Formats: sequence, C-alpha cells, structure tokens
Amino acid sequence: MTLLLLLLLHFVSLSNGGRTPIIRNSDSSIVYLWPLPRNFTYGHQTLSVSPGLKLDLQGVNANSSIVQEAFGRYQDLIFKSWAHKGLSSAYDVSKLTVLVSSDDETLNLGVDESYVLYVNGKQSHSIVGATIEANTVYGAIRGLETFSQLCVFNYDTKAVEVYNAPWYIKDEPRFAFRGLLLDTSRHYLPVEVIKQVIDSMSYSKLNVLHWHIIDEESFPLEVPSYPKLWKGSYSKQERYTIEDAIYIVEYAKKRGIHIMAETDVPGHAESWGIGYPDLWPSKNCTEPLDISKNFTFEVISGILQDMRKIFPFGMFHLGGDEVNTDCWNNTPHIKEWLREHNLTTKGGYEYFVLKAQEIAINLNWIPVNWEETFNNFGDKLNPLTVVHNWLGGGVCPEVVSKGLRCIVSNQGVWYLDHLDVPWEPFYTSEPLDGISDSAQKKLVLGGEVCMWGETADASDLQQTIWPRAAAAAERLWSPLEATSVKNLNATVLPRLHYFRCLLNHRGISAAPVSNFYARKPPTGPGSCFDQ
Repeated sequence: MTLLLLLLLHFVSLSNGGRTPIIRNSDSSIVYLWPLPRNFTYGHQTLSVSPGLKLDLQGVNANSSIVQEAFGRYQDLIFKSWAHKGLSSAYDVSKLTVLVSSDDETLNLGVDESYVLYVNGKQSHSIVGATIEANTVYGAIRGLETFSQLCVFNYDTKAVEVYNAPWYIKDEPRFAFRGLLLDTSRHYLPVEVIKQVIDSMSYSKLNVLHWHIIDEESFPLEVPSYPKLWKGSYSKQERYTIEDAIYIVEYAKKRGIHIMAETDVPGHAESWGIGYPDLWPSKNCTEPLDISKNFTFEVISGILQDMRKIFPFGMFHLGGDEVNTDCWNNTPHIKEWLREHNLTTKGGYEYFVLKAQEIAINLNWIPVNWEETFNNFGDKLNPLTVVHNWLGGGVCPEVVSKGLRCIVSNQGVWYLDHLDVPWEPFYTSEPLDGISDSAQKKLVLGGEVCMWGETADASDLQQTIWPRAAAAAERLWSPLEATSVKNLNATVLPRLHYFRCLLNHRGISAAPVSNFYARKPPTGPGSCFDQ
C-alpha cells in the first residue's frame, strides 16, 4: 500500500485573479508529514479528535512531567483556543495513550528517539484511539510532534480530524546529531527569542542547539570566576546571566534538545580583553589570545569550569577557526616566548588548541573543533576530537578515514546567512557523500545548519532560519531512500510549502519557500501554500 496523508488545504495560489481549490484524493502520493517517518502505512477513514483529548501516560515513567508538559503544549497547538467550550462526547479519538518503557530522562547524544504511533480506525469490536510507544520520554516527544501533524482542523465542521486512518508509524532518526547554530555574539538575542527558536527546532525534530555565545564582537555571558568578562557585552541589557543559561538548557531539555556551547579560541576572542586587557597580545594587537601567559589558560579553565555547571551535554565546542597569528609574530614578548619554546606561529596555534582540548577533556567533555585544526595538525588532535566541517565538501571523508568523528556544515549549502542559497541545496546535501566504508559512515555524527548573526537579529531571525533549516532537518532525520528523490518540485516542494504554513500557524515567522533570496517577504498576494 502506498504511503499517504490526506490533508485539506483551504487556500491556494491566485490564478488569473481567482482561487482554485487544491483537492487531495486517494490517488495522491504526497505525504504531508515533516520530516518523513521511517516506515508508515495508512487507511481510508476520517476520525474526529476531541478537543478534550486526554493523556493516558503508562509504563514505568507514568508520572513524567516532561511528557505531561509536552502533551499540554501540543494540545494548545492542535486545538483552537475556543474549542474546549460546549463540547459533546461524540468524538472518535478522545484519549491519547503514551507508553514509555524507561524512567531514565538523561539527555545524551544518541539517546533513543524512536517511537511507534498507532491511530486505530473504526473497526468492529475495536476501540478507536491513538497510542504512542517509546523507549524514552524523548521518543515520546517526537511521536507527539508527528501526531500533532496528523491532526488537521476542518473549517467546515469546526473540528480537528485525522485523515486516512488507521495509521501505523514506526520512526527513528537517521543521524544522532541534527543541529542548528545560533550566534548571539554578533547580535544579542533575547531569551524569549532563543526559546522560540528551540520550539521551532522541535517541530522539525532538530535536536542540538549549537550556542555560539561568544565571539570577538561581544561577550554576553556571565562568568562568575572572571566577572569582568561580560564587560565585553554590547550593553548591560544585552547579557545572559547564569540563571538565563540554566533556564535555556532546561527549556531545551523538555523538548529533547541538547545545548552545545562554544568558546572559540584562540581567535575570535577580542571581546575578552575589554574586561581583562592582559589577554590581548597588546593594546594595538588584540587577537589571538596571548599564548605566552599562564593567565590566558587560567581564564579559559575558569570559563569552562563555570560552563560545565550549566551545560550537561557531553560535547563542548572550542572553535579554533580563522586564527591569524600575525599578532603573535609582531608582539615582542610573544615572539620571544615562541622562540624559547622552539615554536613557529603555526606550532603555537597547535599548542594552544591542544592545551584547550586538555582543559575540556579534564572536565569530562568531548572537544569539538572547526576543521582548520584538522587541516593543519589533524594527526595531533586528541582521538576524542569531533571535527566540525564548514569550509567545503570532502573534509569529513578525510576525517573519518583517520578514525575521528565529524559533523557536516558545508558553508556552500548549510549556512543560513548565505541568503542566495535556496532550499534545494539544503535538502539535497548528503552528509555521507564520499564515504563508502560502513564503519567510517558511523563516525559522521550528523550535520548542522549555521545561523551566523552578522545580519540577523530578533527582527529577522526566524525567517532567515525557516523554512530552509527544515530542508536539512528532513535530510538528517529521514531515511536516505526517502530523501533521494529526483523531482523535488513534484514530491518535496508541496510538502515544504505545507510545513512552512504549519510553522506560520504556530507563530513562527517562516519566510516564503520560493523566494530567490531567503527571508524576503512575499512578492505579492497569494496563498501560503504556493509561496
């Protein structure tokens, strides 16, 4: 049986000034779930869903607040705010059973996110209802997202319905690491905006927020061990307290999302010296950080120790990219230090990165570094290192051939600040290209789309991220055979239009899919499903 979801769409593009209804029928091969599940089958029945839908949480984790709160959020997304009043009991689906088989709510990379979702049909001697079975609460959360996408509001009956029941969906992610980088140094992003990004990530099943908190432009994070560091913020109102950061981590965990923090060293750190000028090579030469002083590494150690209390995720990003060592060569005391240690500036770069890695590893973190570290001294990196690709293709095959792990973020296709890159390359970019060995494929943890903040702030962030990030999200979640389609416009584009409209309905300012430049507004009147 072909796989299908019949969803009613009530608006379409303008054609010669008039509207033509989009009709979905049983001959349709388009599936309006995003990202596509691994396996699923369907029937031909329509079920009504009670606005008083109840949660029946079962299993060893029957009192999980994470699942209960997630169910409440999805109730609010599925049903109209007025739909809870004046109800009758004549609905096909009035209860959602969620069975979680583990009470371990630890959120580690590779946590089981699998789930099975059943929506029964109207059959003789059977009870109509919906059930999610998952090994962990995080699998249950993914199942709730899929269930919410099956629920469609019918504007004729003013009821929520599930089309083409019965449904059987068995799903799990293709990659464990499905990330989005958020840059809060180039522009400060209020906590409420970060929360909106985390919410939107959960809708497309992305699961790692790479928080690029600090860079040369600003240092907005509170560091108790070195309290003058956040003097490098743009202003006192553009800062994150320790409590803010802890709150963001907890908020993300409740949605099954990791927070991977980054402190980029030794370059990209000019803002550190505003509070502690001794970290600069000199007043006139302000980065990379001064390699010759023990104080520099004491500060790094203090930052990481404080961050370890905030960020439980097992990986920490140490940057290491775009290191211009001219300052070291042009500063007499550093030049002398390098000579005494028999190091060139390139050797100093290696020394600095490896010492920072050692600090992170001693704090029980797996170090992540941008690919320049591998390109310059890959054979010296700690074996635990995860190399983060960004400069172009072909790096991860080299990385995994050396036995190291890799994350893909090829800037030509997965940098969201590149506004001239349309959705298609985001969708078709394959993290395992160039890797044939099955053992080496397992060393590719996944991929990440990057929202660098030079031209994005709270005013245009979400429409720069979405819907293109969703294209990569499906590539990272869904089976390869499901995303290896030839005619994107016929099979993927209508679904991406639909998901973009779903994001808009959920309050996410996702830009039109078909814009030549991302985040541009519509060029004229028309349906959300055709722009």
